[in-house]
Amino acid sequence: MSNAIRFLSIDAVEKANSGHPGMPMGMADVATVLFKNFLNYNPRNPDWLNRDRFVLSAGHGSMLLYSLLYLTGYSSISLKDIKNFRQLNSICAGHPEFHPGTGIETTTGPLGQGVANAVGFAIAEEILRERFGSKIFNHKTYVLAGDGCLMEGISHEALSLAGHLCLKNLVMLFDNNSISIDGPTSLTVSDNYKKRFNSYGWDYIEIDGHDEKKIFNALKKVQSAKKPTVISCITKIGFGSPNKSGSEKAHGSPLGENEVKLVRKKLNWSHEPFIIPKKIMEEWRKIGKTGQIKEDKWKKNYNKKKGQINKIFSTNFSDIFKKEKQNAIKNLETLATRKSSEKILTALNEKKNMIIGGSADLAGSNNTKTKNHKPISKKNFKGNYIHYGVREHAMCGIMNGLSLHSKLVPYGGTFLIFSDYCKPAIRLSALMKLSVVYVMTHDSIGLGEDGPTHQPIEQLTGLRSIPNLNVFRPADTTETIECWELALKNLDTPSVLALSRQNLSPVRQSYENQNKCSLGAYEVYRSNNKIDLTIFASGSEVNLALEVSHKLATENKYSKVISVPCQEIFFKQNKNYKNNILNETNYKISIEAGRSDTWSKFIGENGLSFGVEDFGKSAPYKEIFKDFKLTASEISNKTKSIINKN
Repeated sequence: MSNAIRFLSIDAVEKANSGHPGMPMGMADVATVLFKNFLNYNPRNPDWLNRDRFVLSAGHGSMLLYSLLYLTGYSSISLKDIKNFRQLNSICAGHPEFHPGTGIETTTGPLGQGVANAVGFAIAEEILRERFGSKIFNHKTYVLAGDGCLMEGISHEALSLAGHLCLKNLVMLFDNNSISIDGPTSLTVSDNYKKRFNSYGWDYIEIDGHDEKKIFNALKKVQSAKKPTVISCITKIGFGSPNKSGSEKAHGSPLGENEVKLVRKKLNWSHEPFIIPKKIMEEWRKIGKTGQIKEDKWKKNYNKKKGQINKIFSTNFSDIFKKEKQNAIKNLETLATRKSSEKILTALNEKKNMIIGGSADLAGSNNTKTKNHKPISKKNFKGNYIHYGVREHAMCGIMNGLSLHSKLVPYGGTFLIFSDYCKPAIRLSALMKLSVVYVMTHDSIGLGEDGPTHQPIEQLTGLRSIPNLNVFRPADTTETIECWELALKNLDTPSVLALSRQNLSPVRQSYENQNKCSLGAYEVYRSNNKIDLTIFASGSEVNLALEVSHKLATENKYSKVISVPCQEIFFKQNKNYKNNILNETNYKISIEAGRSDTWSKFIGENGLSFGVEDFGKSAPYKEIFKDFKLTASEISNKTKSIINKN
């Protein structure tokens, strides 16, 4: 049965002339024992809520996963798909790519991301078990990781938190083959893995990864674990290859026709490429069919609480948003948008729902933790807030796991400048179309005294360049409420909320039922029916744009001010709407306290961008804005001279 995995992997990589055969060959025995004897799954319903999760963090060995899905009877992977490994539009991509209902639990490739996702899966399982009971949610998360995953820093962050939370249903299968692309891992690593994992609060078991009995006993032991466990599987990469096993030669390229013949001979596999003997295939399919029986038994308990579960997972918060918008207009407070965000989160979390908050040790600065939050701990998973510690990278990878696991909607906070630490996981959120919300505060040079190391300049531009990511920068409390509403409604698109530290005056001063931020950009002020100029701005600079407009009006230069809370959403509007916003005037300027790269689409070749093209400075924020000439006087004078000149 293990050889069926090995040769499907070998043949697929050989046919594609591209791929990583070594890991599937080395971990085939471990995977076979796991899928045959321990993993709870149902190929007929890959989305069964209480299935065990199998995460392939070492995503370069993707043919291991595709082979297992095909052999156990998942309809998502056919033999034709395996033959089209790494080919255009094949589900059998070079690294696993998440597709709902296929058995591929997450997108992996960047090493270590799958480890963080698995921690998210395990946290989600604990949360849901506390809420609905162990008869509904009680399953394991298995993550297969290699040396490379454990070298990446994200693994340290994620595994440390997993141990702290004592995630007993989390099991790592460590492919400990001591080989990486450049050669033996002794070139770069001399870690004592046992001490490392024990220091995290994990149990550590070491076995021969090719001994069926030892694999079985180790997996049996973790079924009753009291803490997360790593099973260090001592394996031989490229197992069965006479000339390439145990070396980097089996890692990242096909074995070659001659070597494949030798492997077939050594492992006594006389079958043609992609042919699995009937007896072996029947045995694999028989294993796959047992999942239906397990799910049917589980459904009897699930159906009793189905209504309660669906109610908590409801995404209809429209009444809450309407009420909060009405309160914002009634009170018209001058608030930092991070504080405005806290207000709406307080309202959202008055009732139990599927929103799980958190912050990377900045709860008080991000305003992500409200009076209605209860922290999650190893002794209490009834809560709805995760203290991630100073672990931005892991936080974002874990949130992806929370989102992938079920319909939980995670949000996590840090400073916008640290989005650079988060970028790989944010990119994967967008790639996988996950409903994850990134709360990024201290969004510009407006944070002031902390200085250039903490003042984001290029971060908004970088985030806006990621496909399928909505970057929201609200201008006041009303816009913040509307942006939160959009973030929770967009179930296939992750969101970044870039929020201010400094207080902002209300831009919107009358209640409107329409969510204007859903337009991406809209007119907030017009100084005359007939205008000469369009002023685009986002966030804290919308107030500055209003000042500029008022100042120009005193000299008979009239304008409209366009608030642009989300560029991505604006460019999805219909042509007529975009033309009305963009093309009413010949003269256009943009104002944003960061790099101005993304504003050229608004102002055109002849427009002016007022931004920050260098690093920030440490000083009170009003002085910094003045130093960078982001004042109403400077902007209006420069704008006026251009209009007069033409």
